[in-house]
Amino acid sequence: MVPRRLLRLTGQHAEIDEDAFIDGAYILSIGGAQQSHVNLAQPQQVFYEYLRRIANLVDLAAPASEPIRALHLGAGALTLPRYIAVTRPGSVQHAVERERELNDFVLKHLPLPEGADVRHHIADAREVLERFDTGTFDVVVLDVFAGPDSPAHLTGPDFYAEAAAVLDRNGILVVNVGDDPPLSFTRSQLRALEQVMDDVGALADKSMFTGRYPGNIVLAGLKRPWPAQWDMPLLAAGPHPAAVRTGTALDSLR
Repeated sequence: MVPRRLLRLTGQHAEIDEDAFIDGAYILSIGGAQQSHVNLAQPQQVFYEYLRRIANLVDLAAPASEPIRALHLGAGALTLPRYIAVTRPGSVQHAVERERELNDFVLKHLPLPEGADVRHHIADAREVLERFDTGTFDVVVLDVFAGPDSPAHLTGPDFYAEAAAVLDRNGILVVNVGDDPPLSFTRSQLRALEQVMDDVGALADKSMFTGRYPGNIVLAGLKRPWPAQWDMPLLAAGPHPAAVRTGTALDSLR
């Protein structure tokens, strides 16, 4: 029987199904829509395209295998915390999820890798920021957006300023933006980030930058200029066809 749990905040059901093609992998769906993919056998394998791009950014946050401090605003099935736990042992991570039932459901049926130090917060993504000191994290990941229906209090420059405050000076603020043509929401988030960060880059499938297709664009805000040496590793890591846009190359989204 497929594990199923009612989420009281939304009134939707969460379900966990086995991946029919990958042994040891599972798919979390909410309200019938697939939300997360987890490979318990090999947590370092990240299946969803946008999460793979975020993982590639995390790979550049510090030297390989070095522990980092990460904050995940929006936890889902904890795919990225699992990735960090196995690729950077000793990392201290905090995961924020509003739905207590979802958090409990995921941990029960999709346990974290042994030794993973992930501290859970049942809270609003913005409210939890005040619990942390300035410069606490190397990476902050925001993954709660659903286009124009996204929570308004998480979309403005004031929120991004609060998120940036808990970042180390060399940290990365990563924002996953799912959107539809003409990418109006993506453009608004890029403008909001650019008001508070020193530099912003964007990662996506090449086709996304035409503004003609639905999908995900990953925005990365920095408190310093974008390191030019990041471009080639990010392009090589894919998923392909990959594109990295910074500076004037982002004008098509402004």
